[in-house]
Amino acid sequence: MSKLTEWSFRNKAAMILIVIMALAMGVISYFRLPMEFLPAADNPQVMITAIGPGSDAKSMEQMVTNPLEEAVSFVKGKSSMFSTSGDGYAQVNMNFDSKTNMKEAKAEIERVVDQVQLPSNVMKPFVVQFNTSMIPIAWVTLTFDEGMSEQEKDAKLKAVTAELQKSEGAGQVSISGKSSPSVHVVPLSDKLADAGIPVQALMGVLQGRGASVSIGERTLDGAASNLNVYDQVTDVETLRKLPVAAGVTLGDVATVELAKDQESISRMNGKDAVMFTISKSADANAVTVGKGIEQTVERLNDENKGIDASIILSTSDSVVSSVNSMMREVLLGALFATIVILLFMRNFKATIVTIVSIPLSLGITLYLLQLSGVSLNIITLGGVAVAVGRLVDDSIVVIENIYRRLQKESFSVKLITDATKEVASAITSSTLVTVAVFLPMGLLRGSLQAFLLPFALTVAYSLLASLLVALTVVPLLSALLLRNTKEKEHAGSPKFAAFIRWNLAHKLVPLIIAVLLFAGSISAYMFMPKGALDSSSAENVNVTLEYPSETPADQVVEAGKRFEASLTSNKDIEWVMMMLGNSADAAKYGSVSSPTLITYMIDLKDGVDAELLMESIRSQKDSYKEATLTVNASDLIMGGGSPKINIDVTGDDTEQLAQTAEKLIAAIKPIDGVQKVESNQEEKKSVYSFKVDPTLAKGQEVAMQLQSMLNPVPIGKIRIEGSDTPVILQPVLNPDSQAELEQLTVMTETGAVPISKVAELVRSEEPALYYHKEGKTYIRVTANAEPKELSVVGDKIDKAAAEIKLPEGVALSVGGASADQSSDFADLGLTALISIGIVYLIMVLTFKTLRAPLAIMISLPLAAIGAVTGLLVSGVTPDFTAMFGALMLIGIVVTNAIVLIDRVKQNEQTMSIRESLIEAAATRMRPIIMTAVATVSAMLPLVFGSHESGSIVSQSLAIVVIGGLIAATLLTLIIVPCVYELLFFRTSRKQRRAGAATAQAEAAAAVAQQA
Repeated sequence: MSKLTEWSFRNKAAMILIVIMALAMGVISYFRLPMEFLPAADNPQVMITAIGPGSDAKSMEQMVTNPLEEAVSFVKGKSSMFSTSGDGYAQVNMNFDSKTNMKEAKAEIERVVDQVQLPSNVMKPFVVQFNTSMIPIAWVTLTFDEGMSEQEKDAKLKAVTAELQKSEGAGQVSISGKSSPSVHVVPLSDKLADAGIPVQALMGVLQGRGASVSIGERTLDGAASNLNVYDQVTDVETLRKLPVAAGVTLGDVATVELAKDQESISRMNGKDAVMFTISKSADANAVTVGKGIEQTVERLNDENKGIDASIILSTSDSVVSSVNSMMREVLLGALFATIVILLFMRNFKATIVTIVSIPLSLGITLYLLQLSGVSLNIITLGGVAVAVGRLVDDSIVVIENIYRRLQKESFSVKLITDATKEVASAITSSTLVTVAVFLPMGLLRGSLQAFLLPFALTVAYSLLASLLVALTVVPLLSALLLRNTKEKEHAGSPKFAAFIRWNLAHKLVPLIIAVLLFAGSISAYMFMPKGALDSSSAENVNVTLEYPSETPADQVVEAGKRFEASLTSNKDIEWVMMMLGNSADAAKYGSVSSPTLITYMIDLKDGVDAELLMESIRSQKDSYKEATLTVNASDLIMGGGSPKINIDVTGDDTEQLAQTAEKLIAAIKPIDGVQKVESNQEEKKSVYSFKVDPTLAKGQEVAMQLQSMLNPVPIGKIRIEGSDTPVILQPVLNPDSQAELEQLTVMTETGAVPISKVAELVRSEEPALYYHKEGKTYIRVTANAEPKELSVVGDKIDKAAAEIKLPEGVALSVGGASADQSSDFADLGLTALISIGIVYLIMVLTFKTLRAPLAIMISLPLAAIGAVTGLLVSGVTPDFTAMFGALMLIGIVVTNAIVLIDRVKQNEQTMSIRESLIEAAATRMRPIIMTAVATVSAMLPLVFGSHESGSIVSQSLAIVVIGGLIAATLLTLIIVPCVYELLFFRTSRKQRRAGAATAQAEAAAAVAQQA
């Protein structure tokens, strides 16, 4: 690598040009890089969603879920398949292995699903495959002025939808809470009976109307003319006057009125609203699309009277906020690192030479990110924020060595190149080691790789760039700026050298202390609960209020509005969005739920502690005893979920499954930290079934008659205010008891008879949910865990499940948040082991020996002492990001040991091992402490700053890195020399004996000479 330094001195003009170009390309790349919230990543899952309004869970399972599962069971690449069937909906989730082309898989599933025959009341299934580009760009609410007719609202809604879809880069636009105008015709049974008119006569009231027919061309009054016939009903009053029999109009025997049909309810701060969820097209820039939508909304409000459109949340704002937040932390980190260098160097020129690596490295990094097709997002910016402290490390080691030589020797270009050459191998190997830690991230599976690889590339690019700068630009600038500097010599600390000498003479003492500290820290970590991510700084909260499936719809709506009023009155809440029911638009995104589940999206005001607010909301659960209230921190962009642990009970015998689930629930309930435990079989719903005697009536005919009697039936359309409005004949009967159901009259081949004569009415209690795993029914037991006790609760549940004696053919499998956490930790653990192996290999290649790198590797367990201590002192619960911080430590902490041992190896050419260790520790103490303090200072903004949800850069990561680096730095200077001398114990002992013998001989010669 020293040839790079020599080349830079031979080509100074070219180096100046390269530096300017690097800075310019960095600035250009910053403005050209697409800004996204997250890296592009495919979710290896396809979701099939079907809606069947009015159908019970068992019917959806048998008539919809089963045929869909059979159709897609042989799709290529499928690794697992789960399904859920509930009242009015069915959903099939298919997981695929990481090698599958998801676009091809989705296309194959769509083709297969299109061929499945489903009941007439079930909408065509939606097939969706998610990726990060589908994260909504904006949520837009639309409210209308009071007094506006349903036809006007419908027209305005269509106009707004069209404009939003035309926004540049906009993709799918999903709508919830929309209502469509309709005319309800409610038959009056007594009036129909008096007039002797059957209900069926009302169905033909619009037949032959609404004609628009061209008769042809005729010559009239000497000119060619066209003849047309129009027959349009344009208002409700005309509809009422239409005849249904001689002398009888529709208004005489039925109530005719305007109404609105609504698939789902959507309310904003207590008012009915329509909500648009807008995503971007795959290649569009999130910020550009977001700004375009903002302009569209402003224009719509200006051009359309009677509406109020507003953006309640915009991803583009979050992206810009994330970029600015991370850039602020990067700049603060650079500032802190600069102050540290200035304090240590006490020379302004030397500080300028050192910190030049930060802007240059960042410029090169941004350019390389653009070439790699990586976007600017919270993951890549997090990589920059983490790496910024490390960017100056190589330059510090180079400038400190040049600076130290200048204190003893006169200035020359050869001195600069020699000083750089002295440390070139050390900084090269230490940088390669740090970069190598991130290489195994390419081995991680699925979406974890998609998220961590951009982070790894960012760190790798920035560190390699900083190494390049340290070997070329720093020596050149040193030659330019330090030419006439005269500095007082800073000798190594004699007290520290004496301390190292004592430690080497009494190795057992520091080594035993280090082992005890390490054992204590590992024990503390093992017993430390591993929690879900801290949510006190969350900006959004997700609340659900779920009633039993048998609760009447009007009662659910009433309770939902009452709870909504209590939320909107809270002064800490910015806005509340209430949603209830399933809609076709939501199903396009795979979003379906129980008809009795009310969801509230809550946006918090700035500075509000989300944890305290959530506790306040949970305290209201006693006011809604019939419902289940759950409150979780969420993110409208990333989604949100509670720390739930699922235990699936699988097998062929449904009775054994139910018995095992009951035992499992009984075993889990007493566990500390379990807030609630339930199974999908617990909630039952009454189902009434007519069992038709096939010898007395045809089941199909009976079903059709009951459908027309008990359900709304479309009978045509009329044109009101320029739009086609459906006319719906409402049910004639509304039975509210089993007795009234049995009294219904149906037509058979023998005439009209009560249905009880041809069919038996059977009442049964059926589950409100059915789960399938690989096409077979299973029972899911769900436990809600205390978020900060997730790992502890998960372990206790695992033990409780293992102690249950299972019937033959029944199996248990644990999943959910606890299992996901364990899986992620295991993945990172494997990555860490591979990283350690690569680090050791690089050091063996650098030092050409197996033993010296072992001494360097001892710094890794020393870092664990500081990392765990940092978590204990701060009170932060270790989570996934903390584990990621531990992975980063592998690359960061060994750099100090490499710099130390590299000096030792140079000294061994002229000194004994012990003297080499003492001199190296005293000499390299300053650059080691400088680099460590600079890195720690650069990461302080991450400890005290705010962090975007979805980022792997968090407070816990920063605490782990800072704690680990401080401990490793202090202990490396003491423990690594002890271990190194132990590894070369025989050679060192021989050298010491030889040195002692030589000293004795010299002393004897001196005494003899004096005599």
